[in-house]
Amino acid sequence: MQLTGKITRESLMTLEAYSTWRKQHKAEVIAHRKLRSVALGDHVTLQFEDERTIRYQIQEMLRIEKIFEEDAIGHELETYAPLAPDGSNWKATMLIEYPDVNERQRELARLIGIEDRMFVEVEGQPRVYAIADEDLDRENDQKTSAVHFLRFEFPAATAAAIRAGAGVKLGCDHRNYPAHVAIPAETLACLAGDLR
Repeated sequence: MQLTGKITRESLMTLEAYSTWRKQHKAEVIAHRKLRSVALGDHVTLQFEDERTIRYQIQEMLRIEKIFEEDAIGHELETYAPLAPDGSNWKATMLIEYPDVNERQRELARLIGIEDRMFVEVEGQPRVYAIADEDLDRENDQKTSAVHFLRFEFPAATAAAIRAGAGVKLGCDHRNYPAHVAIPAETLACLAGDLR
């Protein structure tokens, strides 16, 4: 899988080529995704996306659905390519996970609006709150969704501080899920590479 800086139709592999590549590289991609994941408390995980994770997601969708028609490939690109960061931000898939169905139903009702209360706090800089679900609204009056897409748009000074090695916390100040965690150094080094 060649990283090109922009995911286009021309930069995707054919289904046959991807099948061969996947057998040899799946473990690497899983390790990369794990490195870019941050657990916030027991029930929220943010998977910070990049070109590699999104490119893999698109190729997997094409493989699973056996998509080879140009229009359908274009649809997958339109759906997933915007989820890759573009130099001034971090983009993440937020997963709210409760194994028990009844508990999940109850908690998703209590967590309405959580996606708007997620933040990144860089040492010496003001908090940057997530811009959530830009593609469509994922909650209603009864509950929030278990999956949200977040963008953390950084002012230049904040991005520079991250690249310079400042400490960074991921947090949530929703009244029913207050939590924060320092982003581990290895993960932070990887995420800093998303900023230019």
